[in-house]
Amino acid sequence: MELFIGVSGINAVDNPGPGIGVAKSLKEAEDFKSKIVGLAYDAMEPGIYMDWFVDKSYIMPYPSGGHDAFINRLYYIKESYGLDFVMSVLDAELPVLIKYADELERNGIKTFLPTLEQFKLRGKDRLDEIASNIGIDIPKSEVVTSYDELLKAIDKIGLPVMVKGAFYKAYRAYTKQEAVSYFNKIVAQWGYPIIVQQVVSGEEMNVVAAGDGEGKPLGMVGIKKMWITELGKIWTGVTIKNEKMLTAAEKFIEKYGWRGAFELECIVDLKNDKVYLIEINPRFPAWSYFATGVGVNIAANIIRKAFGMPVVEYKDYPAGKLYVRYTDDLVTDMERFQKIITRGES
Repeated sequence: MELFIGVSGINAVDNPGPGIGVAKSLKEAEDFKSKIVGLAYDAMEPGIYMDWFVDKSYIMPYPSGGHDAFINRLYYIKESYGLDFVMSVLDAELPVLIKYADELERNGIKTFLPTLEQFKLRGKDRLDEIASNIGIDIPKSEVVTSYDELLKAIDKIGLPVMVKGAFYKAYRAYTKQEAVSYFNKIVAQWGYPIIVQQVVSGEEMNVVAAGDGEGKPLGMVGIKKMWITELGKIWTGVTIKNEKMLTAAEKFIEKYGWRGAFELECIVDLKNDKVYLIEINPRFPAWSYFATGVGVNIAANIIRKAFGMPVVEYKDYPAGKLYVRYTDDLVTDMERFQKIITRGES
């Protein structure tokens, strides 16, 4: 079986999207063949020119610019080249694709995404409830919507604190003045509410996984970040098996019936046997190929589930495997750049 699969987030730059890792994973599946359709937002996204992973690329209109233009572009791709499935890996696309999932499927384009209600679980104001339900902890947090509430929350929690938007952005503040500045910055860009959170000590550990929508996992791998960039992106990491964290991911899938990929970001205090839930990302992280590299091809299993193929049951993975991200150089024809600029496809 050959499938035309749209993959977004192919901006493999210093703040990389997850798309190239997902494309690599799909290309490595042995029971189906993938034609990867790159869904790009800028002509300079490196994935456009990486034709050993991305077979054809199209410039997409921003989802925030109008849902009709975004969806109609997918239909154009379907008609002109082929598009059987959209593997969205960017937060901004998800609400649109979730809203139009049924319509897209009726027109021959499948997705495999959480429901809108599940998607809302990623809000940082829901983490307390979720952590309690899946058996782990959360740093002390206060949800605030004013300066007065902000200052009271800081007094209650104690400095330093993390100042976070409900869905995006997080800053560490060491003084009340810094906290107010970050509060203003996030509100101006993303609005209310704001979460003020205790800074906890421990090691940063994450889980990449996917749920089948029926309470069962399609694969999961836990890692510890060893070296991160100034932008907070993993550069090197190692696979680990923290049973408490992995069990929490399984419970998340089971309790909420999660459908599609997700990442749990945690801080693990090994000394006190505490796992703190920091964030839930409702899609693949940039490092998701790490899972494929250690034998757990989650992206391929999503395709198998979506198209009714037998899924692979991944029971285990090796601990102690090292992940190293690296940069590379690519020289190509200027004609390709001109083509994507003038025609919107390459």
